[in-house]
Amino acid sequence: MKLDFNKTSLKITAGLSSQFPKDQRPQIAMSGRSNVGKSSLINSLIGRKNLARVSSSPGKTITINFYDVNSSLYLVDLPGYGFAKRNPADKAKWSALTNDYFVKGGEKLAAVIQLIDLKVGPTADDEMMLDFLAQSEIPFFVVATKCDKLNKTDRAKMITSLENHPLLDGIKIIPFSSLSGEGKTAVTSEILSILS
Repeated sequence: MKLDFNKTSLKITAGLSSQFPKDQRPQIAMSGRSNVGKSSLINSLIGRKNLARVSSSPGKTITINFYDVNSSLYLVDLPGYGFAKRNPADKAKWSALTNDYFVKGGEKLAAVIQLIDLKVGPTADDEMMLDFLAQSEIPFFVVATKCDKLNKTDRAKMITSLENHPLLDGIKIIPFSSLSGEGKTAVTSEILSILS
């Protein structure tokens, strides 16, 4: 499959499962805690500065956004999790929306890109998500964001720690920086390899 990521537009912003796309094109979903860099990764992949809005206040994205890539694929931006300042009712609503996505969009879901902040490492929420993906047998790979924020020694240590994490045994890990563009080609290649 050939994909032109430059031909990407925001197709659907869904606050309800009834708004999910009905067509059968494959979907690659992006999951991660609030402020991990999902919007920055999307903008980097598609070569645009702000199609996916980078929020200054974490936890702002309360919808599932479907980006149409080349009329061939949806990049799906799931709501960020683990944001402490959200009230319990909002947390329950957004968690239900994400759950609906995995239940109702399942057959179109080709894989999940699980984002983990390399400086922070996997949080308890990240581990819950990784466990869910493994238990549900959903293919996924990890993008370790903000890798430019660590020096060489700390970066190597954090990557080794991810590689040795029991929930990441045999899982591909791609260090990524939206500032330098490091990892962009590797992420694109991994998406293409999953789709083919």
